[in-house]
Amino acid sequence: MTAPAPTERDRWAARRRALGATPLPAAIVDLDALERNVDRIAAAVRAAGKRLRVATKSLRCPALIEHVLARGGNAFAGLMTYTAEETAWWAAAGHRDLLLAYPTVQPADLAHLVAATRAGATAAVVVDDEVQVAALAAAARAAGVRLAAVVDVDVSYRPAGDRLHVGVRRSPLRGPDEIAALAARVAAEPALRFHGVMAYEAQIAGVADGGGGVRAAALRALKWSSRRDVAATRARIAATLAARGLAATVFNGGGSGSLPSSLAEPALTEVTAGSGFLCSHLFDHYDAIQFEPAAWFALQVVRHPGPGLVTCHGGGWVASGAAGDDRLPAPVWPAGLRLLPLEGAGEVQTPLRVPDDVVLELGDPVWFRHAKAGELAEHVDAYLCVRGDHVERTAPTYRGLGRRFLG
Repeated sequence: MTAPAPTERDRWAARRRALGATPLPAAIVDLDALERNVDRIAAAVRAAGKRLRVATKSLRCPALIEHVLARGGNAFAGLMTYTAEETAWWAAAGHRDLLLAYPTVQPADLAHLVAATRAGATAAVVVDDEVQVAALAAAARAAGVRLAAVVDVDVSYRPAGDRLHVGVRRSPLRGPDEIAALAARVAAEPALRFHGVMAYEAQIAGVADGGGGVRAAALRALKWSSRRDVAATRARIAATLAARGLAATVFNGGGSGSLPSSLAEPALTEVTAGSGFLCSHLFDHYDAIQFEPAAWFALQVVRHPGPGLVTCHGGGWVASGAAGDDRLPAPVWPAGLRLLPLEGAGEVQTPLRVPDDVVLELGDPVWFRHAKAGELAEHVDAYLCVRGDHVERTAPTYRGLGRRFLG
């Protein structure tokens, strides 16, 4: 006879047992949920005949990154890094397919890229300006190596030309001709190698559009129009590069929030994902994707300041981006807890309104989800990786390893 599926209360009871006497705050990753996300994404990538690059920024925990890569098997290839120092660190660890998604001209950063290349890695870095190309070439010539460069392009949505920009401010390059011109500049430099193109559609991947109402419907319509525009732009770029004999080893696009549409594009050779593996709460409200929450953090109840209220110690783990309620951590268990509008989540304390049917004692854990997957790792030294009610392993984060790659 098949055992009944555990209830939500049973799952949280198991996670509390897994915590045991661990000091709070603490963060856990449910390995079963993580692996279901990996399997779902890997199946979609294989079906599309593409490869997926894992975004380290969205995990920031080497053991989890290695676990995701191993679980994804031949569907996953390479890492997308976010600093040059981190790129060199992964190269020293034996990884060979690396793409630094943010340009740099700092001498120390260029030295890290040289070191990664000398370690045997393809340590490609994005460029979108002649100044970056010149700095990269000078560093490569001085070190006697050949560095790989990827041209980063703007695929934001501009339905009214320059008067309306929907997307993030990244590369200034948009037209296929100017993109091909910079690619040719890279290819003409003996110390550099043109490695490909990156075109990230943040206005699709990073914008939630689920639910009902006029706003959600408008966002879905905007994203639908933007998807068509992005696909057409990337196709034109690929055709222009091919016509000029500029072979792109990689044509990268996509993010966790835009995987279905990105995987369908013939121009792309690979897509990127990271946040979808842990599913922070910003990914709860997408119309076209479904991931399973896999990471939480727990705070201790330390006060009963009044009827229907508790106060937790710490908790001000607010996500980056435009300030708003969606950047705050979300209390998720016990169910029904709510942040107070006038206090939110504070550095030293986070008060919560408690439903009538919930009893929380001093010392009890309250569970939260972060708004952004990777940023949770900046607050803890390690993740407790759990299955059911036991800790399978403790996985140090970059912070726990003394590697604060963003300072």
